[in-house]
Amino acid sequence: MSTATLVDEAALRGSGLVEPRPHLPAHRPRLLALGLRVLGPLGLLAAWQVASATGVLTPDILASPGQVVQAVGELWGNGQLPAALATSLTRAGLGLLIGASAGLVLGVVTGFFRLGEELLDSAVQVLRTVPFLALVPLFMVWFGITETAKVALIGVATSFPMYVSTSGGVRNTDRKLVEAMRSFGLGRWAVVREVVLPGALPALLSGLRLSMTLSVIALIAAEEINSTEGIGYLMAQAQNFSRTDVLAVCILVYGLLGLLADGVVRGLERLLMPWRAPSTARAGAAGKAVAR
Repeated sequence: MSTATLVDEAALRGSGLVEPRPHLPAHRPRLLALGLRVLGPLGLLAAWQVASATGVLTPDILASPGQVVQAVGELWGNGQLPAALATSLTRAGLGLLIGASAGLVLGVVTGFFRLGEELLDSAVQVLRTVPFLALVPLFMVWFGITETAKVALIGVATSFPMYVSTSGGVRNTDRKLVEAMRSFGLGRWAVVREVVLPGALPALLSGLRLSMTLSVIALIAAEEINSTEGIGYLMAQAQNFSRTDVLAVCILVYGLLGLLADGVVRGLERLLMPWRAPSTARAGAAGKAVAR
């Protein structure tokens, strides 16, 4: 340690000042973080098993985890579960594609163009306040009990989160940067493609995460419209025969679909925004910087 450093420390002590010591979160190994994330679901599963084994949960209320596993094997073996999964994923995927695309386009138009905001934003905000479940009877009148009604319902439900996030992200784009690019001769749509959308990428991914989560919720509602295939159809059949094991399988499948959707968006965030490192990595990097 140099003489100047010793003199500085002595001066700090003499003046009564304290050297700042930032409280940084400790670096946590990736495996430990993953283990902590899994701990909660495992605890719920253990509580479920204990409640079933002790008779607190009887099979007519909720099947045990072992019975649910057997039901999965049964449904997978006879081909019902793969076929239902394919049908439900197709419905949710088509609805999400239509809804997210519509929300993205409308969000860019209203967020970047003043005329678009004046013409469209108020109408979209009015429609956004209408619960999508209230549209079920109207869609049945328009489209009947067809796949179109189900996909349309999912599309409507997923369009508004994407619209709100996109519109807000586009509005928050640095206007000075936009004007600078315009001065270099870029047209409006080129500016949107090269500047606005990359700048609004965090908001776009947040909107996509909400839309993907809502697509699963809307899928549950859509499959209540006289479905003859899909996870919702399996649930209806299980309800008719009081099969709580099959009902539990369907509920778990819906939950896993939501978890998968969230994981896809997290993967996109890491791919498209690699500079946004996970919090544990940032904490470790910050700790190393302070140590230096």
